Amino acid sequence: MRYFVREDSIVRKIWGDADVILLIFAGGAAEFALNRAVDWLFFTGKLPADPIGRLFSTVKYAQEIVFMPYEKAVGSINRMRAIHGGVEKSRGSQIPDWAYRDVLYMLIDYSERAFQLLHRPLTAPEREEVFDTFRRVGEGMGIPDLPQTYQEWKVDRQAHLDRDLVHSPFTDKLFTRYREELGNWRYGLLLQAQSLLVPEAVSSRLNLPNRPLLASMMWLYKVLERLQLRALTQRILLPTAYLQQIRELDKTLG
Repeated sequence: MRYFVREDSIVRKIWGDADVILLIFAGGAAEFALNRAVDWLFFTGKLPADPIGRLFSTVKYAQEIVFMPYEKAVGSINRMRAIHGGVEKSRGSQIPDWAYRDVLYMLIDYSERAFQLLHRPLTAPEREEVFDTFRRVGEGMGIPDLPQTYQEWKVDRQAHLDRDLVHSPFTDKLFTRYREELGNWRYGLLLQAQSLLVPEAVSSRLNLPNRPLLASMMWLYKVLERLQLRALTQRILLPTAYLQQIRELDKTLG
């Protein structure tokens, strides 16, 4: 059977690991809040209203692309394209091409950063594979001017970071919603995780912790993983109402 992503791909390991996925979206939540096009998220109201629920719905599309047969994966990409087109029609304007690239670049970058933080650095061929997967997703979405190699992407990623980030009132509104949804101590863990993940261009604009306590505790996660106690980590990091949805993300348990 033909798949959009090969069955032995590192992309499946990354996007089949619930803990890695949570970190990808921790980093994305930080950078989303700074993006100059973040007002589009407030136009639909979905992310500010339910940031954690929005995470799970986004991951559902990503996992369909990564794990489903090729035709179904392409169908998911087409549905995403149609959803964004509907939002653009409702607002009467288009989401900028650079904003689409920003989101795609986040998925590439935080896939690599999150996997490295929890497990190990990606090899050069694995980095290329992650890049190629999301480049093909971007092409399916009709995003123009995508880089064709990992090295070209690295250069363009930095250019987008330098140009497209700003701390705005929307930034503060989103972080207020993160705190309301997570509670104070989980919100504190989120900030520490973000400080370990995000590029300097993001961290400096958010004033994230310089020496997060979480950095000295990563060994504990690896111990819990070896003892098959990952569920305990997940229970700590997210409200219990979402535990079942977290379990469903975890293809590594299958």
